[in-house]
Amino acid sequence: MVIQDLNRTLEGANRRLILMDIMYNSSIKSAPLIIFCHGYKGFKDWGAWPLLSKAFAASGIAVLKFNFSHNGGTAKQPIDFPDLEAFGNNNYTKELEDLDRVISWAQANYNHHPNINSSNITLLGHSRGGGIVTLKAFEDPRVKKVVSLAGVSDFKSRFPMEYELEKWEETGVRFILNGRTKQQMPHYYQFYKDFMANEARLTIKTAAQQLKLPFLIIHGDADTSVSIDEALALHKWSTKSQLIVLEGANHVFGSCHPWKSGGLPPCFHQIHTEITRFINN
Repeated sequence: MVIQDLNRTLEGANRRLILMDIMYNSSIKSAPLIIFCHGYKGFKDWGAWPLLSKAFAASGIAVLKFNFSHNGGTAKQPIDFPDLEAFGNNNYTKELEDLDRVISWAQANYNHHPNINSSNITLLGHSRGGGIVTLKAFEDPRVKKVVSLAGVSDFKSRFPMEYELEKWEETGVRFILNGRTKQQMPHYYQFYKDFMANEARLTIKTAAQQLKLPFLIIHGDADTSVSIDEALALHKWSTKSQLIVLEGANHVFGSCHPWKSGGLPPCFHQIHTEITRFINN
C-alpha cells in the first residue's frame, strides 16, 4: 500500500519555505529513497511527476519530492508561480542549499523509519535539476547514486551574450516569457553575479569528471530544450555513467501540465523501469 505524507515544510534558503511530500510502500521494509529535484520553471507536482513517484513507491522505492524555496511557488499555492519576486532572486547556490537541507531533514526524520532507508539516497533531477543533482552528488558523501533526467551539462553557456549581460547589469533584471502561464518571469542580476562568484563549484563538467558514484543519464533524442549532446558530454566525462537514450522522447518525455490522464505517459514506463533497475542493482 502506497502511503503519501503530504505538505511537509522545511526552512530553506533565505528562510523561505520548502514544500515537500513523501511516498512510500507500507509493505516494503527499508526501501531506498529517491529525492527528486524539479527543473527550471518547474515544481514537484508538474505533469506526471506525481504518478511516476507513486509508481516508484508501489515498486518499493520511496520518493521525496520538493519545491525549491525560490521556484516562485508558495506553501499555499505550490502550483505555478504566484511569487515572481522569489523566482527572480533564485540562483544555483540557493538550490544546492535547499537540496542539502532536504537531505539532512530526510536523514533526521526517517532515520528509524521501518519502510524508508534514509541512508540509501539516490538524487534524481530533471533538466536544470539534473545539473543540480550532479553537482550535489559529487560534493556530498551522503548520496549513493545519481540520475540525470534530460539534465543539463553546463550552466555558464545558458547566460546571455556579453552585450546582453551589460544591459542586464544596467537594468538589474531581465525577463523570460513562460509560454504556458504567459507570465514575464524576472531574473535579477544577482543570478549571474552569484554564478561567477561560485563558478568552480557550479561547473558540472568538473563534478561529472570526478564523480565516483553510479551515474545514470536518461535523455530523449527528440529533446529540443536540452540537446542530447549534453547527455553525451556527461556520459563522456563520467567513467561511472550509464547512458539511456529514449527514441522519439522530448524534454518532458511526453508529459505536459496539467496531466489529465490517469496513467503514465508511455516513456515514463521505461524511465521507471530503468531507474528501478539502476537503484536496485
